[in-house]
Amino acid sequence: MTREKTEYITLQQFLKKAGLVQSGGEAKVMILQENVSVNGIPETHRGRKLYPGDIVEACGRKLVVG
Repeated sequence: MTREKTEYITLQQFLKKAGLVQSGGEAKVMILQENVSVNGIPETHRGRKLYPGDIVEACGRKLVVG
């Protein structure tokens, strides 16, 4: 199955769901300050699509998208 047909969550939504931020505004600031990486690469787009198996690093934690 290709990624286009797989369900995804945006980086901003993921950070909120994981409890790393309380609001979309907090997520925006964290991401724009380059404090977040996806699969080892710094990410500055809060709308970045995350798929199962992607690894998000933020606040000293590594989280796997499920």
